[in-house]
Amino acid sequence: MTVQGVRLCRAYGWAVSRTAARGSGGASYALGMTDSTALDPEDRKIVTLARSARARNGVPEGAAVRDETGRTYVAGTVALPSLQLSALQTAVAMAVASGAKSLEAAAVVTEAESLADGDRAAVRDLGGPGTPVLVAGLDGALRERVTTG
Repeated sequence: MTVQGVRLCRAYGWAVSRTAARGSGGASYALGMTDSTALDPEDRKIVTLARSARARNGVPEGAAVRDETGRTYVAGTVALPSLQLSALQTAVAMAVASGAKSLEAAAVVTEAESLADGDRAAVRDLGGPGTPVLVAGLDGALRERVTTG
């Protein structure tokens, strides 16, 4: 499907999957691929949204997830005396609360060197074992691309 076709589908509210929209030249989710220029525009968008959430809210982490319809959910770390959630757990919870049935991808901007087990589990619970998670540094540079499996 062409980019113009995707625009028309969105304009008229027709459902189109990101896989169909990307066509056969879709993004590669190979492990070890960390060149942020290799990200397709939709993945670059969720990394940028995650970075913005972190900076805007002054929290340790920012995250964004994209559901099966292409909607995005953006969140930061929640640190209350009675509730502790990572940014990625919060973004997944927002997607679930909004009716998302699955996830296509997730991104987190963090100082941590790798994806926390709780974050991996939250994304896997909604997206399944093959869902890609982009882990970026505070500068937005992609450090790691993992799946939740």
